[in-house]
Amino acid sequence: MDQVTTVRNDVYERARLSRDVRFDGLFYVGVRTTGIYCRPVCPANPPKTENVRFFTTAAAASEAGFRPCLRCRPECAPGTPAWLGTSTTVKRGLRLISEGALDDGDIESLANRLGVTSRHLRRLFNKHLGASPLAVAHTQRLQFAKRLIDQTALSMQEISTAAGFGSVRRFNDTFRKTYGRAPRELRRGGDVPVPTGALSVQLPYRKPYGWKQVLGFFAGRATPGVELVTNGRYLRTVKTDSCRGIIEVRDADGVVELTVHGIGTDALFAAVQKTRGLFDLDAPIDNIASVLKRDLALRDLLKRSPGVRVPGAWDGFELTIRAVLGQQVSVKAATTFAGRVAERYGESIDVALDGIENVPDKLFPEPRALVRARLENLGVIGSRAQTIRHVARAVVNGDLCFDAAQSTEDFCRTLTSIKGIGDWTAAYVAMRVLKDPDALPASDLGLLRAFDGPGCERLSPAELIARGEVWRPWRAYAALLIWGSGPGG
Repeated sequence: MDQVTTVRNDVYERARLSRDVRFDGLFYVGVRTTGIYCRPVCPANPPKTENVRFFTTAAAASEAGFRPCLRCRPECAPGTPAWLGTSTTVKRGLRLISEGALDDGDIESLANRLGVTSRHLRRLFNKHLGASPLAVAHTQRLQFAKRLIDQTALSMQEISTAAGFGSVRRFNDTFRKTYGRAPRELRRGGDVPVPTGALSVQLPYRKPYGWKQVLGFFAGRATPGVELVTNGRYLRTVKTDSCRGIIEVRDADGVVELTVHGIGTDALFAAVQKTRGLFDLDAPIDNIASVLKRDLALRDLLKRSPGVRVPGAWDGFELTIRAVLGQQVSVKAATTFAGRVAERYGESIDVALDGIENVPDKLFPEPRALVRARLENLGVIGSRAQTIRHVARAVVNGDLCFDAAQSTEDFCRTLTSIKGIGDWTAAYVAMRVLKDPDALPASDLGLLRAFDGPGCERLSPAELIARGEVWRPWRAYAALLIWGSGPGG
């Protein structure tokens, strides 16, 4: 055992004995005497040190032959941050897996998308996560199914479909092999009738979480007709292959509650994963804070906003168009323009929600709808309208995509090759769409003004980049922290 592993295991041992919530979801404890793996916060009496093994992922514990604990429920742990302690290839691979890249079990195609051989990909996953890509995907889907058993009234057929198992028989066999019981045995009373209408799922997150700040960020940028922030909740229209509907998100006693309206169970997993990214639920907030505190100015901001998050995007194309509309205008003006674009070129939907007025009823336009759109008629200046058409055409032609397989550098290079797209827009999109935690829009005026003081000249972009070296690899969080302290962003 090398020195790094020894130190890490010592930290894990102290964390599990003290049930330190900061480590929940960052490692798992396999108990040799019972064959069960637990979260470090498991309320059961802690086993003896000589009887435990540590795993960095639930998939690794499962692949080693341990069953999930039914008491602490590993599926309810906050998600493990995809970028924490892993290679760049593994980070991108994890994002693709969460988006369903292995639903058909095709490792070769996943490796090809990442630009490596399948053998090398397996080696990287085993090195960094202790499990194969298939094991990671398998565990992710099975844990999702377990949460649906606990939290919903869906039938086993519906849960099997939602979790991507293809058949109830396969689902039952896999579940019994993993948990030692049939799925129906873990639901009191067995299957119950599936309710009609809305379906809610609870999503755990890492604390602290600045819910008011995140909701305020969305509120100021909510595209009229597409998004709505009201009474402490966020709503937006969504489109899947099979349906059009609305997601509703609110904070509920330490978890985020996602309610889907008009969305079938076949799209539920994707909706959950997108919502987790949209609200940045898996950010390793303690790691982020420990780095940003090195900057005294940010240390003070963290005291006031300890749960900083980087809001994500539901759709990469939509966010990019929104960013272009926001070039050199106020956030309010950009929001107005986005609403006009959605109203003129977006598809209408009709989903009624009880007790909520002005329910969103427009899907943001598809790229094809904006390739020849006369946006100038909506008040968008000619050069910006032309840029939007260029972006739409690049997406339609396949020259621009928002695939998590690509590096931030490659993505930004492609995006900035489009006339009218500069470094600020590319970095902003990378921050929110690719979820790059180190993306920094260095030319942003709000960031450059943040360090103004008596007798001090405004920082240049180069000076901001130099100052931001101490923020790595969490510069995107530094930007959100600064934006949240003033009018910028």
